Amino acid sequence: MPRQAPMPAPTFSLEQAPLGRRQWLAFAAAAAAPGSWVTSAWALPARTLLFPRDHGSHPDHHTEWWYVTGHVQAADRLWGFQVTFFRSRVEAAQRMQSAFAAKQLLFAHAALTDVKGRRLRHDQRIERAGFGVAQASESDTAVRLRDWSLVREDIPLPSAAGQTGSGKPAGAAGKDGTASRYTARVEGTSFGLDLQLESAGPPLLQGLQGLSRKGPEAAQASYYYSQPQLAVSGHIVLEGRRMAIESAPHANRAWLDHEWSDALMHPQAVGWDWIGMNLDDGSALTAFRLRRADGSALWSGGSFRSAGQETQVFADNSAAFTAERYWDSPSSGARYPVQWQVETPVGTYGVLALVDDQELDSSSSTGAIYWEGLSELRSAAGAVIGRGYLEMTGYKKPLRL
Repeated sequence: MPRQAPMPAPTFSLEQAPLGRRQWLAFAAAAAAPGSWVTSAWALPARTLLFPRDHGSHPDHHTEWWYVTGHVQAADRLWGFQVTFFRSRVEAAQRMQSAFAAKQLLFAHAALTDVKGRRLRHDQRIERAGFGVAQASESDTAVRLRDWSLVREDIPLPSAAGQTGSGKPAGAAGKDGTASRYTARVEGTSFGLDLQLESAGPPLLQGLQGLSRKGPEAAQASYYYSQPQLAVSGHIVLEGRRMAIESAPHANRAWLDHEWSDALMHPQAVGWDWIGMNLDDGSALTAFRLRRADGSALWSGGSFRSAGQETQVFADNSAAFTAERYWDSPSSGARYPVQWQVETPVGTYGVLALVDDQELDSSSSTGAIYWEGLSELRSAAGAVIGRGYLEMTGYKKPLRL
């Protein structure tokens, strides 16, 4: 959003399409912060992430999200799901004395992709923090917004490869014998989710031990970790029908991202492309790039974690995205690459959307139109080797903060 043009007060409707996790936060931060904040972001210092504290909220930072995506088998068909909670610090309200001042805003959205039916359903929530309606714990992941929630707890570690114990740095794997179980509950207008997601290893620290660069300037960074290869159980509900998640090969896997930051996108960036993929062999691939207006990459990065928990963080600008097939949205007119070749330091992969039309349009509220949905990962030889989510922004028009 251009700095010289103040953003009008946003309006929200539960019937409007939810923003993508990054757009929600970027929009909320731009709406909540004074204009001078755009140029006042400081570089985040490198620090050791401590768990379970850093599973919790960080209200001194401007923006934060807990983002869960995955795929499950239920009623003999494949489903993709997304559950995301966002927190935004409202700078203009921090010095207000009123108990009703909206110092923190909480957003949430959820989506369910029916692959066989080729349909995406979604819903959303927004509230100011407090009053027993919306809250985000600082001590651990416990985010609630009315009847939607995401809560983490310790569970015994299946092996000596993980950690999440109190005050333990991320490198202290397995010393306390605990891993994580997340419970996500959503009751949407036409669908519901009641999911349990269990880790089998430590958090994957993105970037430099959890400090992830997002652009050429040091201020463009976030604290960022992932929990890939989460085992999923529970139920999904569709139009009143409750369906148990079924056992199936290479199914019922999820990915969690937790990220918090004070920075905005680089001025030259118009959008981004991002993948988080769970491979069938137990490994996990992250890759992203921020794009200029001419389609060239402004910045890229990512990581690869093997099934044995060994992590390789990619060097800056070592991931490359090449579009191979496009889909034209009949709703927005935007043209999205729904098939990619992604080159990384650990190999070259294909990424293919399982449903072409996974576009979300929120032009009636904030103007953002983007694509985010369930996709499959293929080897260079064309074999399907995993699934995950692909996110693409800035294809209809540049994302302006």
